[in-house]
Amino acid sequence: MAVSLVLHRVDDYDAWRKVYDSVAGLQKDGGVTTESVYRMDGDPDNVLVIHHFDTVDTAKAFFANPDLKDAMQRGGVQGEPRIEFFE
Repeated sequence: MAVSLVLHRVDDYDAWRKVYDSVAGLQKDGGVTTESVYRMDGDPDNVLVIHHFDTVDTAKAFFANPDLKDAMQRGGVQGEPRIEFFE
């Protein structure tokens, strides 16, 4: 099993969450087996997203998908997200 941790700031959490929820099919097709979202205490527009995958290669392929990058942009992700992979 592999896990990705994504930390990023968003313009507006509620707007970001609508886009995030709208790409559930993209996540499933990209190999996400479990997902969870957390907001930083005291800074609700600072978001941590955890995704589980079968392999790190699957996770890396998911994050290389241009449709995901487009969704992040539409969701108001500020700057480059920090993405870490663990297995």
